[in-house]
Amino acid sequence: MAAHKSAWKRYLQSEKRRLRNRSARSALKTQLKKARTEIETGTASPVAGEVKNAVSALQSAASKGVMHKRTAARRVSRLMKAAAKKA
Repeated sequence: MAAHKSAWKRYLQSEKRRLRNRSARSALKTQLKKARTEIETGTASPVAGEVKNAVSALQSAASKGVMHKRTAARRVSRLMKAAAKKA
């Protein structure tokens, strides 16, 4: 456990951030699942619907620091590639 006041504050801040990131990642996974389901059913359009929402969620997560920006870019790329292939 933290021995100094500043270390304790840092611990509290990191815990708050961890919980916020966890819920954000969970919501992101839900968005991706909806987009993949839409792609599998063959009704996906790369510029509309759940795919667009998932791309937006990924970019938002990257800008907020929930995930690394290159990770988000890679996932967007794969999602768009899959949507274009099925469309």
